[in-house]
Amino acid sequence: MSNLGLCGAHRTGKTTLAIALAARLNIPFVRTTTSQVFAKLGLNPAEPMDFPTRLFVQNHVLGAAEQIWHDSSTPFISDRTPIDMIAYTLADIQGKTEVDFDQLNTYCDRCFASTNQFFQNLAIIQPGIPLVYEEGKAALNKAYIEHINVLIIGLCSDRRLKADVFCNDRETIALDMRISKILNEFS
Repeated sequence: MSNLGLCGAHRTGKTTLAIALAARLNIPFVRTTTSQVFAKLGLNPAEPMDFPTRLFVQNHVLGAAEQIWHDSSTPFISDRTPIDMIAYTLADIQGKTEVDFDQLNTYCDRCFASTNQFFQNLAIIQPGIPLVYEEGKAALNKAYIEHINVLIIGLCSDRRLKADVFCNDRETIALDMRISKILNEFS
């Protein structure tokens, strides 16, 4: 198997699925460090930020992830991809958000190039599992989760993306079924 990235909104079971797939395939699960990047920059991801700050942070998040992926010497599975990073960045744009479109486009191009460099396969993990509140986890806003899901599906159909993409059915929520469908798709 080549590198596999799981794409999707928060609270869709990506990390649990990535760990289980890695164990099944006997390859490493590579965890990214988004929270640590925010902490290192002295920012709280739950606090509002202007768009230039968001783009600054997202570039650091991408850089930290690229280093982790680059350091992996064997095929791996990750529960985050640059596609997720674009989606969360785009989701912050509202009607009156002031955006330097050239900077945004440069960031999106960087994310697509990074995805193409590090991932040959992507699996979109759609919402479907029951949402359960957990301290320290992302908000349980169903509408926001759907918003991110739709952005990721759209981004995965962009012609700049070269990876093979599989979209998990919403109805497939049992962990064993999710694993089977992904393995069938990319084996």
